[in-house]
Amino acid sequence: PYFLVKSLLTGKYRKSLGQKMGLIRPAQLARLSGRPRVWFHAVSVGEVMAVRPVIEAFRACLPEAAIIVSTSTETGQEMARQGISADALIYYPLDIPLVIKRVLDLVNPDVFVTTETELWPNFFRICAARGIRMVMVNGRISPRSFRLYSKTRFFWRRIIGNYAAVGVISEEHADRFAKLGLAPEKIRVLGNAKYDGLVLKTQAGLEEELRGRFNIGRDIPVLLAGSTHEGEERVILDVYRELLADFSALRLILVPRHIERAARALTLIREAGFHDVVTVSGINQGEEGPFGRVILVDVIGELFKIYSLATMVFCGGSLVPRGGQNILEAAAWGKVVFYGPHMEDFPDEAAALEEVGAGIMIKSGDELQAGIRRLLANGELRARLGRQGKEMVQANMGVADKYALLIRDVIAKTDQNREARIQESE
Repeated sequence: PYFLVKSLLTGKYRKSLGQKMGLIRPAQLARLSGRPRVWFHAVSVGEVMAVRPVIEAFRACLPEAAIIVSTSTETGQEMARQGISADALIYYPLDIPLVIKRVLDLVNPDVFVTTETELWPNFFRICAARGIRMVMVNGRISPRSFRLYSKTRFFWRRIIGNYAAVGVISEEHADRFAKLGLAPEKIRVLGNAKYDGLVLKTQAGLEEELRGRFNIGRDIPVLLAGSTHEGEERVILDVYRELLADFSALRLILVPRHIERAARALTLIREAGFHDVVTVSGINQGEEGPFGRVILVDVIGELFKIYSLATMVFCGGSLVPRGGQNILEAAAWGKVVFYGPHMEDFPDEAAALEEVGAGIMIKSGDELQAGIRRLLANGELRARLGRQGKEMVQANMGVADKYALLIRDVIAKTDQNREARIQESE
């Protein structure tokens, strides 16, 4: 009912609701052939970015496998279409037994792979009953989620126990899974596959292309505020206004975390006195420059690319208690990243960038302004810190291969167990 009402009132989920209810056309699975059949699930954009290099590595080590990819969000589906080579691409079903059974009958996977922490009781129970092995890649549990799961540990212990193997990004996350009741022998600390995916996505020449598209000269500095939430845009606009007094050429690009907040962000920008604001949708429709001091990104899938032209980056969801966003995306382009104190969902990434000086935590707009001012005035320091962040990301590559081998090992063990059962029956 929730999805149906949301779709009718807002238009959200209209593309995906049918498939979420199990209405998958056979033609969508027509390319599936060969075995094993492996179903990878990535909820949204971030998970798609993490699983993409894992899928590429898995194809290399087991090319005969048939690969299905599912997402929960429409933005994640679009990114998967653009960046993942899959034999079939579908939406993940709602956790309703009849729907799940229909989809499993159609897809008929040998192995189901979740990206990061996905716990769906009915789906997992039915997979276990059918002998479908489950693997987690890039596993993580945020402190907030861990506190919630811990309160009903007796329930979640049974759910996560269905996993054949869980690959996690750090020892800290391994400890959380163990405390929830997952058998230690099922846990592997393999690292963060997002490092591999980010490096693969950076493209030489993209900055020049975007500067031309947005009519921003090569020497004009750009402050990019990405993945912002309610309460952060006002702070960013105040900081930007103060910076203009000494850096009059500075441009601001604002990217709300949720596209449906674009209209609200546009109102805030105008209320702040920047009536010359332009939107990316307007630019895409042929609006000609010169453009305003502020550019609002009101379309999906642009943020990672736009990081390439940023001089300075603020990553949202961190000045307000939203757990932060993935700061590695900006670091992969060699950018220094500012963020607030609420980075609960990305503590490892923050610690890694802070260690090399490419991540800077601020607690207020005043601290953000001071930090940006210092680095705008010192290009040499800015370039060095950004370079150190990029080198850190590059140094952590190779994790995707480890996850691909983990999946392959689960498949091999499954085949061995199946053969042993056949021999016993004979």
